[in-house]
Amino acid sequence: MAKSDPSWSDVDDYIVEHLIGNDPALDACLAANAREDLPAIDVSTTQGRMLELLARGVGAKRILEIGTLGGYSAISLARALPEDGHLVSLELEPEYAALARSNIEKAGLAPKVEIIVGEAVKSLAALEAGDASRFDFVFVDADKENYAAYLEHAIRLSRPGAMLVFDNVVREGEVINADSSDPKVPGTRALYSALQDHPLVDATAIQTVGSKKWDGFLLGIVRDN
Repeated sequence: MAKSDPSWSDVDDYIVEHLIGNDPALDACLAANAREDLPAIDVSTTQGRMLELLARGVGAKRILEIGTLGGYSAISLARALPEDGHLVSLELEPEYAALARSNIEKAGLAPKVEIIVGEAVKSLAALEAGDASRFDFVFVDADKENYAAYLEHAIRLSRPGAMLVFDNVVREGEVINADSSDPKVPGTRALYSALQDHPLVDATAIQTVGSKKWDGFLLGIVRDN
């Protein structure tokens, strides 16, 4: 694994200071997550704002999130929604979902957010079987083993023109190592393979460095399906 450069976090701090500023709701979310010993794997402040802006950029009224954790990214995404917007977030762990609901409520966004607890693949299948409107934006930050499966569900649940965003797709460069010891690499590579020449998604990926070390996001737009 590559070593982190301290200047990456320093630049993140500079960006936050000049472009984002203090955010009591998100700070309180992180503090609550730390008190409950949740893993510190939330997106960074700059990444959270990026997600918000991307969702606003596509005019999202319905957002799907796979992987709630403590609600940090859900808060960022829910802020992009209009008053009648709706975010559905899927979380495996009941205790994480309960804390996320509390954090989201304290941020004043509870009316816009629905958290569904259970295995995401089953929850996605249930959403497909329902009669809900399609989603405009999908953010996936969950178990990498199922990334390729989440992709196909996301496509079926999304409208043409919807944006798909997958987190942690570079993994400090290990994504190019077919023999990597990182157990999350095979699922990440399967996502790339699934998207190679995909008939329904135009995609790219971007490497990132910062307080979350060296990683990246994969972005796609759903074609008319």
